[in-house]
Formats: sequence, C-alpha cells, structure tokens
Amino acid sequence: MPIFASIVGRVCLGFVAAAGLVVAAAQPAHAQAASTTFFVTGIGIGNGGNLGGLAGADNHCQELAQAAGANASGVKTWHAYLSTQAADGKPAINARDRIGKGPWQNAKGVVIAKDVAELHGANNLTKQTALSEKAEVINGRGDTPNRHDMLTGSQPDGTAFAASDDRTCKNWTSSTQGSAMLGHSDRIGLRDDDASKSWNSSHPSRGPEGGCSQADLKSTGGDALMYCFAVN
Repeated sequence: MPIFASIVGRVCLGFVAAAGLVVAAAQPAHAQAASTTFFVTGIGIGNGGNLGGLAGADNHCQELAQAAGANASGVKTWHAYLSTQAADGKPAINARDRIGKGPWQNAKGVVIAKDVAELHGANNLTKQTALSEKAEVINGRGDTPNRHDMLTGSQPDGTAFAASDDRTCKNWTSSTQGSAMLGHSDRIGLRDDDASKSWNSSHPSRGPEGGCSQADLKSTGGDALMYCFAVN
C-alpha cells in the first residue's frame, strides 16, 4: 500500500507540474495579445468596399481585437486606417489623423512604427510584421490566395484624395460604385517601384463590376482587409 500511494503521489505531482507549465506558457501569450496595438484584419466584413462607413470599419477592428484578447482590459479604442473624401458638405478625413500617436506593435510585440511620422516614412511594416489579430501572416504575392491588398483610401502620406475621383467606395458605403485605393501589406507588387512597395497607397481597385465588390477586390489580390490601430 505505501508503495502504491507513493506512485500515485508522484503521478499526481507530475500532473500538477505539467499543468503549471501549461499555465506558465499561456501567460506570456495572453500578455502579448493584450499589448497588441496594431494588426491587419484576419477576416473582412464580407461586403466589399461597403464597410458601413468609418463607424462600421472601426467596430470591426474593435470586435476582432476583443475576440483575440488584444482588448482584454476593455480600455483600448480601435480605428481602421481609412481616409474619407469630402462629400455632401462634409470635409475629408485623413487616415493618419485618426489612429493615435503611437508607438504601435503587432501581436508578437514587434514595433512597426514609433509615431505617425515614422509610420509614413521608414517604418517596420513587412509581410512578417503586418500580422493579423491572431499573430498570423497574411497571404501575399506568390501565395494562394493572395490577400495583400489593404483598403486605405489614402495617399502615401496618409491623407485623403481630392473629391474628384472616388478612392473610397463612396466613403466606405458602397460595394457597387467607385473604387478604393489599396496598399500592399507585404510591400511587394508587379514592379520594383515605390507604388508596388507601398503599404498604404499602391493602386486603386478595379474589376468587372467597377472595383468595390468583394469579387473585384479579390480579383486583384485582396479580400477587403484593413489595418487596425489602437488610438490610445
């Protein structure tokens, strides 16, 4: 009996130790997720360029952050990196003005930019750092399917386009009209030029239906995904 009890005791201690290791391993991952302040949406809203306006896009960022544990404390406000153009008497809104001051880091703790100026200059955005809210790499050029086209509606400096040409799918309310300016999350395009390597202003969307449908956005290497930033 004492021998049996000793064996049972050792087995129980082994289970406790193993459980402790699992908890210890999980804690850093949880802490890392909670410190995330930037991600690419792993899934889109699913209605092409119709995001429900800026409010709908921001809400999508907020929900994904919450589900991934990147907003565990409930105090972060998340905004999509999107510009809108002047329309119906309302002024344009610049993407760079609605994402906070930085610094921003991905779900693995890697800083992608320390502030707005660096984000629109020599930032650290690459295929390996522009991760989803779940710390997953987003498919890029050469992958199947390619999903590197990010909705931004922005010029390279993060400002909105003039109202003359629609680059925001009717300010993110249409999947049937207009087009959207896209950036390459992997910084790779068809050519070796600045536009192809731009994370936020590579080329406008296009397709048989005009450029704002889900099918159009997928046809050129996208999935109606966005960049999300923690404002605070």
